[in-house]
Amino acid sequence: MMISRAERSANYVILIVFAAFALFPLGSILAAALGPESASVAREGGGLHWENFATAWTQGQFGRYMTTSVVVSALVVSVALVCSIMAGYAFGTMRFRGEQALFYLFLLGIMVPTEAIIVPLYFDLRTLGLTNTIWGVALPQIAQSIAFGTYWMRAYFKSSNVSIMEAARLDGAGTHRILWQVLVPIGRPALTTLVLLTFMWTWNEFLIPLVMSPSGSVRTAPLGLAFFQGQHVQGTTLLAAAAVLVALPVVIVYLFLQRHFVKGMIEGAVRE
Repeated sequence: MMISRAERSANYVILIVFAAFALFPLGSILAAALGPESASVAREGGGLHWENFATAWTQGQFGRYMTTSVVVSALVVSVALVCSIMAGYAFGTMRFRGEQALFYLFLLGIMVPTEAIIVPLYFDLRTLGLTNTIWGVALPQIAQSIAFGTYWMRAYFKSSNVSIMEAARLDGAGTHRILWQVLVPIGRPALTTLVLLTFMWTWNEFLIPLVMSPSGSVRTAPLGLAFFQGQHVQGTTLLAAAAVLVALPVVIVYLFLQRHFVKGMIEGAVRE
C-alpha cells in the first residue's frame, strides 16, 4: 500500500509530539541535575555543573548501593534465565502428566502481586536466616522472574521450527544438545528481551529490598535514592543528579540491547 507524502508527514508530526511528551520529564530532570546547587553558585557563573553527580555520588554513598544492585541483578538475571530456558523448553516441547496444572502454578507467580506475599515471605526468610543478606533480596525476585520467564520461553519454544529439532535428532543430538546448541543460539532476540526485562524489573525493585533488609545492610540503588531524597527535601539539584545516576545503568543496557529487544517483542507479539 502506497503512503502519500501528507500521510507520512502527519505520522512524523504525531510521533514527534508523543516523543516530546515522553522526553520532556527526562530532559527536565537532566537539566535540574546540571543546574547550580544553590543561588550563590548560580551567581558565581553559569554553565553545566557536572560536579553535582560526583557530589551526589559521594554524599549518597551510591557506590555501595550500586554494587549491591549489580550483584543482585546479576544473580537474578543469570539464575532466572537458565531456569526459565529449561522450564520453558519442557513446557513448550514435551508432554507429561500434570503439565497444565504445573504450568498454571508457574503463572501464579505472575498473577499474585508482591504486596500479597511479602509479609509471610519475610517471616519465612527470617526463619531461614536469609534476611539482611544478598540471597534474601535476590531469591524472591528470582522466583518472580522465573514465573514470567517460563511463560515467555514456553511461547518461544512452542513456535520453534519442528523440522530443525527433528533434523538434530536424526543427527544423534539428545534433548540437552538440541536445547543448548540448536534452539538457544537461534533464540537470541527472545533471550535478549527476557534478560532486559528481568534486569529492569530487578534494578527498579523497591519493596523487596526494603522489607528483606530491615537493617539496611543490603540496600539497593533505588532504595538508597529514597533515603537520599529524605536528606534533600528542598535541594532538588543533587536529588536530580542522584536520580540520573540510578537510572543510567538501565538506559545503557537498553541502548546496548535495543535492537534485539524490539525484534524479540515483535516476534513475541506475532507468536502470541
